[in-house]
Amino acid sequence: MKCLWCESEKAEQKGLTGYWELPDGSRSVEITVIPSVSCSSCGMEYQEDHIIDEIEDQLMLIDTKKIESSISYSDLMSIPRFLKKNYFKI
Repeated sequence: MKCLWCESEKAEQKGLTGYWELPDGSRSVEITVIPSVSCSSCGMEYQEDHIIDEIEDQLMLIDTKKIESSISYSDLMSIPRFLKKNYFKI
């Protein structure tokens, strides 16, 4: 896999932890085992844009009051949505 930062071919997929502020700004949550990229050449660890979009859409479309302070990516993505898609996204 190619690193988007240094363009090395030594990047690999990993499940990493990240922190997201809820859309209403009330608090942040820890999301574990997020599909991420880790590069051994430059040390950068990041989530690709489509994963960030999936998380942000999901947080916009679910009842975030039911989320504990820490949740896994797969558990977050399995929470039923109020709407089928994010109609607020341009």
